[in-house]
Amino acid sequence: MNLTVNRNRRQFLWEAGGGLGGIALAGMLADDGLLAGTEETPLKTTTALHFSAKAKRVVQLFMAGAASHVDLFDYKPLLEKNHGEKSDFGEPIEAFQNGLGPWMKSPWKFQPYGQCGKPLSEVVAPLGDCVDDMAFIHNMVGKTGVHSQATYLQATGFQRPGFPGMGAWVSYGLGSMNENLPTFVVLPDHRGFASNGPKNWGAAFLPGQHQGTIIRPGTKTPIVDLFPQAQYVTDKSDKRSQDVLARLNRRHLDQHAGDDRLEARIRSYELAARMQLAAPDALDISKESKHTLKMYGLDHGRSSFGAEINPVEEADYFGRKCLAARRLLERGVRFVQIWSGNDNGFPRRNWDSHEDIKRDHGPLAMGMAVGASALLKDLKQRGMLEDTIVLWTTEFGRLPSSQGSKGRDHNPFVFSNWLAGGGIKGGTTHGESDQWGYKPLDRDHPTTVYDVHATILRQLGIDHKRLTMRHDGIDRRLTDVHGNVIREIIG
Repeated sequence: MNLTVNRNRRQFLWEAGGGLGGIALAGMLADDGLLAGTEETPLKTTTALHFSAKAKRVVQLFMAGAASHVDLFDYKPLLEKNHGEKSDFGEPIEAFQNGLGPWMKSPWKFQPYGQCGKPLSEVVAPLGDCVDDMAFIHNMVGKTGVHSQATYLQATGFQRPGFPGMGAWVSYGLGSMNENLPTFVVLPDHRGFASNGPKNWGAAFLPGQHQGTIIRPGTKTPIVDLFPQAQYVTDKSDKRSQDVLARLNRRHLDQHAGDDRLEARIRSYELAARMQLAAPDALDISKESKHTLKMYGLDHGRSSFGAEINPVEEADYFGRKCLAARRLLERGVRFVQIWSGNDNGFPRRNWDSHEDIKRDHGPLAMGMAVGASALLKDLKQRGMLEDTIVLWTTEFGRLPSSQGSKGRDHNPFVFSNWLAGGGIKGGTTHGESDQWGYKPLDRDHPTTVYDVHATILRQLGIDHKRLTMRHDGIDRRLTDVHGNVIREIIG
């Protein structure tokens, strides 16, 4: 935010406030009359939030590689009718590769679900039980068909590196609900990072403690370096070494006042010490009921999987991350980002299905649907869905025409998102794609990532135009200079 306060005063407030940033800090400064504003949006509030919050937490489900809207959520009968015919988009179109073959129907059948009658593909059928809690957006548009840039855009609001992830902005704006756990947690794909890797969830120019903390549920070391690995290190010696390190760091900080990087590093060490007690409990699913484990796809009894990508394995990995997310959320984590798919490789282990939609999307989609539906149901039965927003996204969509005989090329011109919980109106669809799923039906009024981000911040009680950080002479914000709240999907 625009904070006109000297460095020592701000640093004192950060120290005394336990790491509160952005809006939380703004509330404290407002009481002292230290807030600055602009003529357009004077910051006169004396409370921490701009609006009455409908949500406290966010889960972002990110499908890396570009999931196909026309094969999952956006039913197009015309593709079935014209399957195999020469594609005619009615205008020149430049494909990313060579994906302008004949029209291609989805390899899966669609059928309606829920009271709202929302059609879903059979490969995401588990989500059929949840459609009355979900709001679909089918007129999302991007800016590029390049994976790295498009992933940046959906993750950070900018299509180039150097900007904070959405979770970092939420952490900065709202602060922590549990000082013993990170505010922003990232659960990456077990096969590796998506395009851009950790830059998707970095803090960039925000204070470093707001970057995402990587956790890998179900692995031998879910949090790297949380515990000392050397056999000669005892609990007592580890505690003493931490005390010595803390004293040295504080002494160095006193000599280098104003170094945000050192302050962030100190906070990360302090958080790690507290996490040694809190994190193992949060990640321990052994006490979950058999019913819960089955719901998340974790009752298969297998300890290993074959080389071929398969739905049981995908449900295990994605469901495990969704269950870990629920356990982290109920313990006070603000923002959890769950990734499905790693960066390019072959055979495909991401959503970038140029060669064969059925082969690649099938297992990934079914695994995602099992985990995501379990998460929605679990949050709902615990009374948490009403104040937790779940966002499903991907960097762009895929063309309704074919690439080769069974694949689809990139489509940045239209794709789908869905949201649930946190005051979002369920059983709704906002915006439509055209009859082919090529571009928005109403090309003059598409939905952008800025609108989605603005809506999520609004439900968290934040005015997206007023959560800013001065950087390189510019008041930077998550939504850049764009964004409108999608009021049609707010309950």
